[in-house]
Amino acid sequence: MESEEMKKPVFDQEAGSLLVKELRANFAAGKTRSYDWRVAQLKGMIKMMEDHEPEILTALRDDLSKPELESSIYEIALLKNSCVLALKELKQWMMPEKAKTSLTTFPSSAETVSEPLGVVLIISAWNFPFLLSLDPVVGAIAAGNAIVLKPSEIAPATSSLLVRLVGQYLDSSCIRVVEGAVPETSALLDQKWDKILYTGNGRIGRIVMAAAAKHLTPVVLELGGKCPVIVDSGINLRVTARRIIMGKWGCNNGQACISPDYIITTKDYTPKLVDALKHELEQFYGKNPLESKDLSRIVNSNHFARLSKLLDDDKVSGKIVHGGARDKTNLKIAPTILLDVPRDSLIMNEEIFGPLLPIITVDKVEDSFNVINSSGTKPLAAYLFSNNKKLKEQFVVTVSAGGLVVNDTAVHLAVHSLPFGGVGESGMGAYHGKFSFDTFSHKKAVLYRSFAGDAPLRYPPYTSKKIRLMKAFLGGSIVGIIRALLG
Repeated sequence: MESEEMKKPVFDQEAGSLLVKELRANFAAGKTRSYDWRVAQLKGMIKMMEDHEPEILTALRDDLSKPELESSIYEIALLKNSCVLALKELKQWMMPEKAKTSLTTFPSSAETVSEPLGVVLIISAWNFPFLLSLDPVVGAIAAGNAIVLKPSEIAPATSSLLVRLVGQYLDSSCIRVVEGAVPETSALLDQKWDKILYTGNGRIGRIVMAAAAKHLTPVVLELGGKCPVIVDSGINLRVTARRIIMGKWGCNNGQACISPDYIITTKDYTPKLVDALKHELEQFYGKNPLESKDLSRIVNSNHFARLSKLLDDDKVSGKIVHGGARDKTNLKIAPTILLDVPRDSLIMNEEIFGPLLPIITVDKVEDSFNVINSSGTKPLAAYLFSNNKKLKEQFVVTVSAGGLVVNDTAVHLAVHSLPFGGVGESGMGAYHGKFSFDTFSHKKAVLYRSFAGDAPLRYPPYTSKKIRLMKAFLGGSIVGIIRALLG
């Protein structure tokens, strides 16, 4: 008897081509452009979450052992908020924006019209497999596009659920989900899209960008990087420790692109910070965190082995000051703090993406900026804990990152009035709130002119007087125009 795998239809380049052709035809028919269609899809997404929240929670638990709070709040509630915001603001977002005109085109009026790009591809990540799959889809729907979503095969339960629920609650003639791994992703990347949004790591990001370049397709790359946390003295240490812990271990056990990757603090302040982190970690996760139900597991054995390799590095293994326990069978690693790890160690030269947190010490807190900037890459997020106004200002001016947060970690993700995206190797482009709508829209310039006021200046034969007047008109100065007329 044929196995279930053998019965599955193959999604290859031909299947990808047919899919895109079908979606382009439906987009060309104008199906996705209407306000009513966009509203119906956003409402359908909300209903999908309301009807199936227990199933979504189960899928996330199966894929990552996510605590219910993290799944409910950081995946479902954040996505629902995106839908609600889009429904509330959509009419305003879709309205043409008036633009000023100049003397050169007088009499005239102008506006910028937001139009959908067409057929877009969204490739999502495994660490927040529900949110990172559908949050970009909210923006693509709001902008009026046809969409193909490719969820991560590393979170198979959520991927399978997305295929079923999206097909049931959204318009399958214009919004489709394609499951699979490298062959299916490659078949999709062979097609011509009007935009690609990819969330993941830099290695795959380069592959996506190279594939997009063949068709001159614009891309949004939501990548990662080593997100630093600078800790100054003279702060509320308990609150600082708790907020670092929640940004690190409370976000999928460190498996998040905006998780704190390492801490920088002064030598003098280090003992107090380490003690505070140890105390709060025990309060949150108990004396044996491997048994805690409030910590996600490592996603799979490959990532467990990768993190174990970082810990077992000769330069690092003796630097553990807290944690370090591992359970290979259940893919669990306890929250682990490492002190004074060498800058040339493996753990300091790649994104950790797990529950390991190195601490680097400096003589004075201002030296932290040099540590970050000398790394050669720009992080997706950077964090500072300080009450020093001058240091905060210096942090904002000196550190280049996708986003900055002062006196907290990761919470900027929930502020829809801020763009979320990277810079340099941490990504390009941004989304969230109206930025999502803008990301999936083309801003079309439109100028309206009257038949009145047709000046002979622009027409041959060209004379020196016409040249003077044209320069004056382009300059926009009334005085200059008068002077040109007077010769």
